[in-house]
Order: sequence, then structure tokens, then C-alpha cells
Amino acid sequence: MQTAHILIVEDELVTRNTLKTIFEAEGYLVHEANDGTEMHQILAEHPVNLVIMDINLPGKNGLLLARELREHANIPLIFLTGRTNEIDKILGLEIGADDYLTKPFNPRELTIRTRNLLFRSMHQEIVDDKQRPVEQYKFNGWTLEVNSRSLISPTGQVFKLPRSEFRALQLFCEHPGKIHSRAVLLKKMTNRELKAHDRTVDVTIRRIRKHFESEADSPEIIVTIHGEGYRFCGDLQTS
Repeated sequence: MQTAHILIVEDELVTRNTLKTIFEAEGYLVHEANDGTEMHQILAEHPVNLVIMDINLPGKNGLLLARELREHANIPLIFLTGRTNEIDKILGLEIGADDYLTKPFNPRELTIRTRNLLFRSMHQEIVDDKQRPVEQYKFNGWTLEVNSRSLISPTGQVFKLPRSEFRALQLFCEHPGKIHSRAVLLKKMTNRELKAHDRTVDVTIRRIRKHFESEADSPEIIVTIHGEGYRFCGDLQTS
């Protein structure tokens, strides 16, 4: 597997240098950005595989930058921030972050989470390149494009899906009508086991539903089955 490129978006020089040292010791290629302008410049010039970003940044904060990132790319994102409020964490995950850690952080935990996320994302890209039996799923006027990981509305609006949303929706389309538990969905989305009070699946389903709600006449496509999980109820076609 190729050497991963990590982009650190952090305005505190000491923290940025610490992260650079940690990840270079792990063998990664590290890029540094002080703010959103530098972040976008680096993304345009280098094949970044993972972004690690603070929320408190000069100019646009990390939450706004994460929205911009999700509009144009499916690059894995970890928030590493001093914000410990549970609302900030949920908001960060809703925007599309793959993980959320707070400062002060344990370097060992950070490197393990980073390694696992990179392995899953880069391995999945290899698998996706080799095996694409279905290029798109169509249901109720919507189209899920597998190659671009995009959801296209009946009116042509394109949503670039974060990895977790895409994998969940792909699982639904692969098994229409089947009830999927939160544990199964989380395993598909993140390759993690479900733990008590983990709301990752619910947050992801809420984000997917917001896409469907952008069309006034769109029917209920993902239904909650109380006590069991979620079921895809779209009128599915494949090609």
C-alpha cells in the first residue's frame, strides 16, 4: 500500500510541530496548514489521504472547513480539538468527520485511530477499484453513483457523500427491504464494533435523510424499525 499523506490543519505551532513529529515517526508524509486557505492550497497540490483538523482556527473555523471539504472530496477527517462539549462532537460527526478526539490527547491513541482509519479507507479504495459490479443504484428518482460516491436528486442536485454515508446507503441498496441493525451498519461504515451510547449510526442516518428531505415530494426511503434498526424502502433499480 502506498505511503499515506496526512494534512494537519492547526494554528498552534507547538501542537502542529508535535503532530508532525509523531506522524513522521510513523512513516507518513506530513503536510501542514495554519488555516483554511493553506488547507485548500495543499489539497489542490498533493494527494492527501487524511486530514486532521482543529475546530478553533483563524478565519473560517474547522466546522465550516469540514463542510467545504465534504462538498468536494471524500477524504477521511479527524477533528482534534480542545472543544470537549458533547454538542460540538455530535455536530462534527454530523458534518461528516470520521472521528473526533479532544486535547490533551494520547499520542498512542491518535496514531492507532489514524492507522486504522487510513487502512480502512485506502484498502477500500483498492477494493472499489477492482470490484464494481454495480455502477449506480436508482430509486424513487434518486441515483446513487458508486464510482463518484455521489447521491443525485430527482432534480439533478449532486451530494458528494462522506464515506460513512456512502457505505451505509450502499449497504441499504445492496439489500433492499432488509432490516439492518445499528451494529451491522456501524461495522459496514467504520469497521468498528457497536458500543453502548454510540450514536454514530443514528447521526449518519439523520444526515442521509436530510438529503432526501431536500426534495419536497420524496417519500420515506429509510425507515426506523424501533428496537431493531433501519430498513431501506426505496423502489430500487440497478445498472
